Amino acid sequence: MIDKVPPQPAPEWKHTPEQITAGIASVISESKTLNDRIAAVSEPRFDNVIKTLVDEEQGRYGDVRQLLFYHSVSADKDIRESSAKAEEVYREYSIETSMREDMFKVVDTVFKQDPDLDAESKRLLEKMHLDYVRNGLALPKETQEELKQLQKKLSSLELAYKTNLSENTEFILFSKEELIGLPEDNLSQLEQVDGKYKMTFKYPDVLPVGKYVQNADTRRRAFVGDQNKATENSELLSEAVKLRAQIATILGYKTHAAYVLEERMAKSPENVFAFLNDLRSKLTDAGRAEIARLLELKKQDQKALGLLEDSTFNVWDYRFYDRLLLETAYDVDDQKISEYFPMQQTVEKMLGIFEELFSLRFVEITGADRSVWHEDCKQFAVWEVKEGDEISFVGWLYFDLHPRTGKYGHAANFNLNPGYTDKEGKRVYPVTALVCNFSKPTATKPSLLKHNEVVTLFHELGHGIHNLVSVTTYARFHGTRVARDFVEAPSQMLEFWCWQPAQLKRLSGHYLSPTKPIDDALVERIVKSKHVNGSLFALRQLHFGLFDLTLHTAPAGEVDVAKLWNEMRQDIALLQQADEVTHGYASFGHLMGGYDAGYYGYLWSEVFAADIFYSKFRADAMNREAGMAYRDAILRPGGSREETESLKLLLGREPTNEAFLAELGITV
Repeated sequence: MIDKVPPQPAPEWKHTPEQITAGIASVISESKTLNDRIAAVSEPRFDNVIKTLVDEEQGRYGDVRQLLFYHSVSADKDIRESSAKAEEVYREYSIETSMREDMFKVVDTVFKQDPDLDAESKRLLEKMHLDYVRNGLALPKETQEELKQLQKKLSSLELAYKTNLSENTEFILFSKEELIGLPEDNLSQLEQVDGKYKMTFKYPDVLPVGKYVQNADTRRRAFVGDQNKATENSELLSEAVKLRAQIATILGYKTHAAYVLEERMAKSPENVFAFLNDLRSKLTDAGRAEIARLLELKKQDQKALGLLEDSTFNVWDYRFYDRLLLETAYDVDDQKISEYFPMQQTVEKMLGIFEELFSLRFVEITGADRSVWHEDCKQFAVWEVKEGDEISFVGWLYFDLHPRTGKYGHAANFNLNPGYTDKEGKRVYPVTALVCNFSKPTATKPSLLKHNEVVTLFHELGHGIHNLVSVTTYARFHGTRVARDFVEAPSQMLEFWCWQPAQLKRLSGHYLSPTKPIDDALVERIVKSKHVNGSLFALRQLHFGLFDLTLHTAPAGEVDVAKLWNEMRQDIALLQQADEVTHGYASFGHLMGGYDAGYYGYLWSEVFAADIFYSKFRADAMNREAGMAYRDAILRPGGSREETESLKLLLGREPTNEAFLAELGITV
């Protein structure tokens, strides 16, 4: 029991729309005053330019991120709209200030002095200087102004795309007969309208329809409807791709992908294409074999239902027959498994694993002391137990795990306030939040997590832990603020825990009898099923990655986006779609949310994740010594040094792809 009071209070979540508007205006005003003062420094040095600028700006990070976070989570539409407008205003200001020539001049002066600095401060100076160069500050004045206007236009497109998704309320009405096969728990959560069931495109509604409903036409309508939601985003993405290409050309890069990848571990589009195409060549035959197996199952199913044989395996068939294969050939029943993973209990046990591995303690805040943005949220104070049982505060952690109108629709971690050392030398502690969309409890059952949802929750919590245990001097390098093609590696590495028999049992407990863990035989079947249709899953990721990279290497961004999306799915993912033309890129939030020319990173970073797990944890997933070494080498430094340096420090060698290929069943 920890009865200490955290040295830093949790954020208060009581903003009105007017306070959000006024708050962002105040931040911008203070920032502009500071920048004007910095730009006028007559003798620029690191301490009176870079350090002063960073000390004051990062002190406002938490305020800004909180005000903009409401857009993703508030149940109040007026607050969401005010937050979205604040984000638009702040984005415009950020573009303005990032392209101030007078600021570049003083930073450039300090950079050319090559001051004697500690490693993290030197990295900060180099990154700040490079930011200005990559923003075009070394170009003629008229070109800078053109770039500024293009960046503002691009920012508006990205924000509109995001808003269209979060505010989307489209749905399809199905009769009960059209939903035969849908488990009662899922059916009971659907709102009824005029005697029919309303399926929205939120995860807890649409995904079970694809997995369980027998009627192929229902599955088709659900899949196509979900793919074609927020159609207004199609044009926004096309326009953004052209703008990105135009900006890259002005900055002297061949393509937008070349511009983006300059700062990533991959370094160039050519390297990424080679990586993805090599994987594709190794996985395609295995994918075709998996399709053939699923197609045979489909034929058997159609015969049993008295239907005409359909020898085409469509994209809306995949989830249904993948699930059916797991149930029939592997005796893995998602519904039965979920009974052993009631959400609240599973979260508590996940936290227990992280406590043991990383010497942490999570204390839930309840009652009048709780400070949250919605009643569904849980709040934790996080502590570290050091040698001699010394307790030190780590930061604040939030969980917001159920869907609601207007809320961010996927699963993500939000780093609400990065940790850093302030100008008085005091530690400012991080605040991080997990935002997911798992089914709500019913009148008779708690929220139950399917195994893939357990994996998702563990993954996102991995990001949260990264943000919590990172300790850097500057907020810029804190936690998940690493190279985009490395950021997923720590969380992907932790997914392995969800496939270890001992850890699965530790996480489990039947919702009717919490002390009853999942039985060994079922655990064994789950573990054996890990790579069932694994090639098809990887090919689906390759479709996304190659689509993204092809978009962002197209000359002038001129590409038929719909044609590319649909043809690539069939060619790469091997899934047909009859004559349906879908527009899944209109809800592919990564492309307008920071992963442009970067989606490949999910597969790229899996190389490092597998290497770390196989090298350090495969023999004993709860090895405390390995956990602490991993925490200190990979998580603690965040982006304050090169990612390859952190990997080599932990592994004692250069990373390799041997474990990654072994996981995919590829022999080299």
